[in-house]
This record gives sequence, C-alpha cells and structure tokens, in this order.
Amino acid sequence: MPTSFLEIVELPDGRIALRRADDEEALVVLDFSEDAKAFLQGQHVEVAKAMLNVGVQMAGRMAEGDFEHEEDEQPRVLH
Repeated sequence: MPTSFLEIVELPDGRIALRRADDEEALVVLDFSEDAKAFLQGQHVEVAKAMLNVGVQMAGRMAEGDFEHEEDEQPRVLH
C-alpha cells in the first residue's frame, strides 16, 4: 500500500473507519454492537483507535519483513 496519511473517523452510522486522509473510502471498518458499546461504557471509540493503531503497526512490520507468518491450511481460532 502506498505511503499516505491515515485517519480514524466515526462514520454517520456510528461505525469506526480507517481511511486515507485524501480518500472517503474506508480501508477497515469496525462495527461495535450495542452490547459491546454498553460494556465499554461509551469508550468504544478509544478501543477502536487502539485496535486500528496496533493493526497499522503490524501491517508495517509485515511490509518490512519483520513478521513471521505460518502457512497453515487449518482454520485458526483468533482470540
């Protein structure tokens, strides 16, 4: 992905999106359920920022070749 400034925005429907600053198209969208928002006591935007920041850092490490990826055809549990 070309280098550009990224921004995290709250969309009109309440979803949180990561997008290029010069583009309206979202690269990633997070959609918290009402239950999750209640559990997070209104701090879902802060949680989304943290999630997206870590994701961008990991993508950068992968682009630099600093991330080892196991090739496995088995389904993975992501937790």
